[in-house]
Amino acid sequence: MSLLSILLDPFLGPLIAFGIIAVAHGVPFFVDRFGYRKDGIPGPFLAKLSDFWLARQAARGNRSEAVHEEHKKHGSFVRIAPNHISISDPDALQVIYAHGNGTLKTEFYDAFVSIRRGLFNTRDRAEHTRKRKVISHIFSPKNVQDFEPNIRSAMAKLFLQLDKIVSAPEGTRSYLGTNYFRKKNNRAFLDILPWFNYVAFDIIGDLVFGEPFGMIDAARDMAAVAKGGDQSGAEVTYIPAIRILNERGDFSATLGTIPPWARPYVKKLPWFQKGDKACQNLAGLAIAAVNRRLNNPTDRVDLLTRLQQGKDDNGQPLGKEELTAEALTQLIAGSDTTSNSSCAIIYYLARSPRALSKLQKELDEALGESTEIPWFEQLKKLPYLEACINEALRLHSTSSLGLPRTVPAGGLTVCGKFFPEGAILSVPSYTLHRREDVWGNDAEEYRPERWLEIDQNMLQKAFNPFSFGPRACVGRNLASMELLVIIASFVRKYDVVLEYPRDQLETREGFLRKPLGCAVGLKQRQ
Repeated sequence: MSLLSILLDPFLGPLIAFGIIAVAHGVPFFVDRFGYRKDGIPGPFLAKLSDFWLARQAARGNRSEAVHEEHKKHGSFVRIAPNHISISDPDALQVIYAHGNGTLKTEFYDAFVSIRRGLFNTRDRAEHTRKRKVISHIFSPKNVQDFEPNIRSAMAKLFLQLDKIVSAPEGTRSYLGTNYFRKKNNRAFLDILPWFNYVAFDIIGDLVFGEPFGMIDAARDMAAVAKGGDQSGAEVTYIPAIRILNERGDFSATLGTIPPWARPYVKKLPWFQKGDKACQNLAGLAIAAVNRRLNNPTDRVDLLTRLQQGKDDNGQPLGKEELTAEALTQLIAGSDTTSNSSCAIIYYLARSPRALSKLQKELDEALGESTEIPWFEQLKKLPYLEACINEALRLHSTSSLGLPRTVPAGGLTVCGKFFPEGAILSVPSYTLHRREDVWGNDAEEYRPERWLEIDQNMLQKAFNPFSFGPRACVGRNLASMELLVIIASFVRKYDVVLEYPRDQLETREGFLRKPLGCAVGLKQRQ
């Protein structure tokens, strides 16, 4: 009986396949190379044997909640994959992600590579240092303030569109672009999430590629991609960039939990094929936009200009392919994070009328009769505004999952436990932000006042919306300025309530945590 006939046999074939899978997963479990079984580190039984448990949670879009439930059952240390320990202790954050500890990003990040490795997904320490040196100066506080007019321009366009909706006659049921709204009891009821998506994409398109995508004006999810690399006369097509970005996040975050040897086979499955196509479309968007910009030089000051001006220690600028990869990174990081966070902040403020009223009072007193869209300098020292934003980022950290790191040679001791070289560790922000010993017994509630009460040293240890250490979000200054201007101008202009006050904020998690919608009622403030 030939080997092929054995494998194709309806009884022996599946039996042999099952045996191979059992041996492949069982042997590492009993060998216990990293001592997890010996140390008794708890976790779902399937997670101890296979990466399937974590991949399943990622594909379902609830990875952070699932890991959080395991931490609630088992404590600070949970085994979420055969070689992956999740540690929810604030002290672990300072050790695993700190400068100079030698930990490296894992193969998880290979699933996010498109065009070529960028600052986010490069795993080589020296290459990351080179890239960060070229890029980090772009996001210095001084440089970031040069970008404020772009943010203000997008907000002005948003208000023009929302004012059309808010001023519609009572009883109106209609669409603006692709966005449904209805007017009832002197309020316009609509889903605010798409509008924050349009704002975030238009801002980052303006900053990275030299012009907005035009989503606010069109009131729809669309971005132009020129076929043929944006050569003169090339046909232009439009893609739903927001939807594609969401599909790409789901795909990459799930693929990253699967062993590298299995990824080429998994990508042949229909769901993964769709995600892979989304990655290609998003890369095409960046390639076309960068080509368009390089073919039409300008003296405007924006992110792409700064990227072009950056040089490494040898005085070398970024090559075209590397420049495009970094532009794509900024598009992804600068759009989804801002829109997700803005939506979540407005949701929590609308759900807490007392906090909203208190914030509006602070803004009214600080800004007086100044312009409709306040300046960053007017906002950056308002304590309750900052508290409202931070409290929403605590409950809805757009990056909630534990970012995996590999322990270097010599091992690493974390919270009293020693982990040998090659062990994979992470700290889940979702769980860290809900620890009652840090945030109090009301840790699940939205209460901005806690930020004016809690010891600031503890906050530095337990608040992690932008990650920590040398791989922390390089665009944090820009993100902070955007949120201050967007939230302050929005709540100062509109009175906002939830259409369905008892609703929870429904989310889905790819790499980032995204609201699925936020139905609100708006009216102009008197």
